[in-house]
Amino acid sequence: MGALTALPAGTAHAVSPDIVISQVYGGGGNSGAPYTNDFIELYNRGTTPVSVTGWTVQYASAAGSSWSRTTLSGTIAPGKYHLVQEAAGAGSGAALPAPDSTGTIAMGANAGKVALVTNSTALTCSTGCAAQPGVKDFVGYGSTASSAEGSPTGNLANTTAALRAAGGATDTDSNAADFAVTAPTPRNSSSGGGGGGGTRIHDIQGAARTSPKAGQPVGAVPGVVTAAGPSGYWLQDPLPDADPATSEAVYVYTAGAPGVAVGDSVTVDATVSEFRPGGTGGTTNLTITELTGPTTTVLAHNTALPAATVVGTGGRVPPASVISGVTTGDVETAGNFQPATDGLDFWESLEGMRVQLNGAAVVGPRSSFGEIPVVPQGSTTRTSRGGILLQAADGNPERVLLDDVLAPTPTVNVGDTLSGATVGVLDYSFGNFKLLVTATPAVTPGGLAAETTAAPAAGELATATFNVENLAPGDPQSKFDGLAAAVVNNLRSPDLIALEEIQDNSGATDNGVVAADQTVAKLVAAIGAAGGPAYSSRQINPVNDQDGGQPGGNIRQVFLYRTDRGLTFTDRPGAGSTTANSVVNSAGTPALAYSPGRIDPANTAFNASRKPLAGEFRWNGRPVFVIANHFNSKGGDQPLFGRYQQPSRPSETQRHAQATVVKNFTDQILAVDPNAAVVVLGDLNDFEFSQTTDLLTAGGSLVDLPRTLPLAERYTYVYEGNSQVLDHILISPALAAKAYSYDIVHLNSEFATQLSDHDPQVVRIPLP
Repeated sequence: MGALTALPAGTAHAVSPDIVISQVYGGGGNSGAPYTNDFIELYNRGTTPVSVTGWTVQYASAAGSSWSRTTLSGTIAPGKYHLVQEAAGAGSGAALPAPDSTGTIAMGANAGKVALVTNSTALTCSTGCAAQPGVKDFVGYGSTASSAEGSPTGNLANTTAALRAAGGATDTDSNAADFAVTAPTPRNSSSGGGGGGGTRIHDIQGAARTSPKAGQPVGAVPGVVTAAGPSGYWLQDPLPDADPATSEAVYVYTAGAPGVAVGDSVTVDATVSEFRPGGTGGTTNLTITELTGPTTTVLAHNTALPAATVVGTGGRVPPASVISGVTTGDVETAGNFQPATDGLDFWESLEGMRVQLNGAAVVGPRSSFGEIPVVPQGSTTRTSRGGILLQAADGNPERVLLDDVLAPTPTVNVGDTLSGATVGVLDYSFGNFKLLVTATPAVTPGGLAAETTAAPAAGELATATFNVENLAPGDPQSKFDGLAAAVVNNLRSPDLIALEEIQDNSGATDNGVVAADQTVAKLVAAIGAAGGPAYSSRQINPVNDQDGGQPGGNIRQVFLYRTDRGLTFTDRPGAGSTTANSVVNSAGTPALAYSPGRIDPANTAFNASRKPLAGEFRWNGRPVFVIANHFNSKGGDQPLFGRYQQPSRPSETQRHAQATVVKNFTDQILAVDPNAAVVVLGDLNDFEFSQTTDLLTAGGSLVDLPRTLPLAERYTYVYEGNSQVLDHILISPALAAKAYSYDIVHLNSEFATQLSDHDPQVVRIPLP
């Protein structure tokens, strides 16, 4: 015969399939009590009616073994409550809802034991009571309770009760896990699941993107303060409903010091409002549901916080690719709220709640605003170095930004992991959902190192593009030295570099200066000091304040080239900032009318944007045509997690026009010589899967090199955690037919310390 194992003290025989004790309150009529009487509440979590006639609810003190009884009668329908009114205290308070049974037991306000027994026999136990014959359900409340299912609940008070989660439906045979200490909410047989008491937060939030109660007053909203900021606090209901689509938390806007502390159990009278962050400039942002004009009543201090909702493996798993299923228009009026399939709705359903990420993966460096993009473990479409890849049909809805509003965030790089649990409250601003961490996460470094490309072999023309992010003479020498080291050591001193965002000699001072010779000279000198070759340069000064970028900065593209390996520049002078370059047919050989020269600078496609810079080089006697670009920025596009879906991208229109102009120019070169060596490169401010790139590659006249890489390597830039291509090198078919080597050299975008926010890239083409 097998050995018998005794049941642990305080463990019930089994989880109750139907009737449970759903609430216990012993502070009735005491000082500050909201109700006159103590009460015990029952709930039918089953699917069929249950008669309780002849059953008893019994009470004993925290350490006692003498039990008082109240006999019950009647039937409890599925999803309904049964309120047992007990003794009244000497003080004041509101009357309970009409009780379904009545007794005279004077219960302890702070701690005690309550049993639901299927007969009228009084218990005689002090410990192990939950396992006694006839005991249907058992609650030990307060830390001194000598018996409980599992561990007892937290201590109660005159103003707090122990309430079973999910409106009474949760039963794991652990009182500590199943019950929350919060404001009493007595419910009788006329109440449905989760009803009674004040307005619940899940009813305020609703299964929607905006509150169904917006603009309405609400009273006695119960909850626990989970975080506090300078102008308000976050309130979460410790008794959630069974619907994951309804958030259980809300921000209470106090317009000043909130006057509450984390762990306070409170009720709130307020007005429900929808607040759109960003003011008049934030019209594309979603709104945040708030309680405004609040009157807060503190019921108890140091209450246990509601458990954080785990997002990721082992918890709620966010959608993998769809941000919003809304196809057109304002999501706030679109309906069809789908948290299970749409990332925007998934995060909206957690608005204000405590959220926990276990071992979160860092997919973007910490920004200057203290934000860190992360994804839960298990996310797919990762880059080869630990980021997460933006794709045409995948905006990565699993991304969330950690923010330092409540606690500092650490310095991190892509590929790092946040050790253990990262916990915070979920907020929204500037077009993104943000987890405001309540403690600084620990970091496990991923060991990411800057990449170095291979050196060009003899006969290989090495051509690079590098956005150096508003480089000006007034920048610290360390930036020039860092860029120089990157050129010499990481890019291995290419023959030709197209630089973007070279500012004029006065930087972002709007004083009419347009020359950039000092900026270029300072960089060239730094490269020489780093052991690099002596680079020459060519560029054309723009018209003051006509090319976009920082006002007064006059950014432009610049060619840097070295002549010690066979590359020379073909100078055809005469072009100014407004002179349009052209292609000349010289006895069947294409040539540029001006070198350097700008392409169609008066075309409206280049209004307030950089004009393409065309130059004619020779490599070991062979002409090579190079066009350096910096297309229109993405400013003005709607955010991925924004109010309007699908997001419009009005900035694309100008880039499409710019691509068309550049494509027409390259076609003119190839019309003269289909085998011409043409390189189009620079910061195109658009993706490898974009229409901008399609326009440039139409007809096969140019090959976009980022498109030739494996998916996991296609990125030059990291924005809000999305690794993406913005910078390109495109080459003509004659060059693409060579055994070229192409490399995006990751040394900036993934790191907290950056020389620029773009990664450079280089192509080595054998042209012996």
